[in-house]
Amino acid sequence: MAQTALTAEQERALVQLVAVYPVADELGRRFAAAGHELYLVGGTVRDTFLGRRQDDLDFATSAAPADTEALLRGWADAVWLTGARFGTISAAKGSYKLEITTFRADAYTLDSRHPEVTYARDMDADLSRRDFTINAMALSLPEHRFVDPFGGLGDLRDGLLRTPVEPETSFSDDPLRMVRMARFVAVLDARADEAAVKAAAAMADRLDVISAERIRDELDRLVCGPAHAAGFDLLVDTGLADRFLPELGALRMQRDPIHHHKDVYRHTLAVVDGVPADDLVLRLAALLHDVGKPATREFHPGGKVTFHHHEVVGARMTRKRMAALRYPKDTIEQVAQLVLLHLRFHGYPEGEWTDGAVRRYVNDAGSPEQLVRLNRLTRADVTTRNRRKAERLRRAMGDLEERISDLREQEEVDRIRPALDGHQIMAHLGIEPGPQVGRAWRMLKEARLERGPMTADEARALLDTWTAAQAGLSDNL
Repeated sequence: MAQTALTAEQERALVQLVAVYPVADELGRRFAAAGHELYLVGGTVRDTFLGRRQDDLDFATSAAPADTEALLRGWADAVWLTGARFGTISAAKGSYKLEITTFRADAYTLDSRHPEVTYARDMDADLSRRDFTINAMALSLPEHRFVDPFGGLGDLRDGLLRTPVEPETSFSDDPLRMVRMARFVAVLDARADEAAVKAAAAMADRLDVISAERIRDELDRLVCGPAHAAGFDLLVDTGLADRFLPELGALRMQRDPIHHHKDVYRHTLAVVDGVPADDLVLRLAALLHDVGKPATREFHPGGKVTFHHHEVVGARMTRKRMAALRYPKDTIEQVAQLVLLHLRFHGYPEGEWTDGAVRRYVNDAGSPEQLVRLNRLTRADVTTRNRRKAERLRRAMGDLEERISDLREQEEVDRIRPALDGHQIMAHLGIEPGPQVGRAWRMLKEARLERGPMTADEARALLDTWTAAQAGLSDNL
């Protein structure tokens, strides 16, 4: 089995790995005593060389799944068999989650979303079926012998993403690896091997056999990566994005010397970069906030370009795309709401908003958390090179946030409700449940937003005036 010479620093990293994860050696001794091989593999080894620690440890073994289960019973705190049909037994030991998989050599058929599970003969064969060489390194347990048959350590040092075997074979075995390549570009700030990029471009349609959920999970990691722009460039350039997120490539709208407008695709990536990476909802909203622009673009005399109502169109497109990618409903609504509202602030610097307008802005955001997101998205959306304009918008946003803070000190601005609820409205008007109650409640809420807090007596008086006006309208019809 191949071995790679390690530098002194890398030797120290592996020594640290053993010291940091004593549970791995303990498990290795159990498997060795039973006559089985056990290796620490994949991301755990890779991240050790990157100076990162994790609590999810991946192992590969010569033991069959049933033998692995037997060795874990009585030693692990808990054992799960949900992945047993794929050769994986999961367990918990202290704070660690362990996944032990029998040497694998499975692959996808051309029309299947699920791999045909077959077991490999040895560790080299197992490593050859892994996605990239940087994930095809292993450490034998408990001997601590480093195994790197495909030069993954050198690729990790060079920041290169390369498949252990021919990329056409690797991507055919699991087409999701093409998207994962972009994800690793984004997360590790690496570059993809030229042969792998060409193969991905030629095989992009193979992505259609992969479930939306698996693609979604890769997208989530990619959009939060520090080098997300390079990852998205790879997806768009190869045509992979067209298979599951065609709206992204569509942002590369053709520009001409007459109609000067912002590069929407580059602007979008800059906005993503401008919001916190630890907030997935906000990152997705930044990615999708302008997807309605291609469908709403209009050219006007003098070179002016407009995108009227692109936020409304974009919110609708966002809901449809995220539903296709099987996002949870609450996540879809949060992201779509931010897309819909991302232009709301831009009228603020042009004229004085009333307190009622400020209340509506807060109310439409829906929650304090969403309001923070909306303000952050709005700030990030300012990517103009005009310093004076950018500074004016920043000052205006600061002013709006101060006004919201001032209103919070005076009233319950984050959860605005009418002074009367539905039961009180029915009791005062002497009516039964029905549409009239809802209309009355919405009228009182609008009044609360516009005028500010009011007492129950003031609300009843307003309700009487409104009811009389409604009756007058009915008499005139």
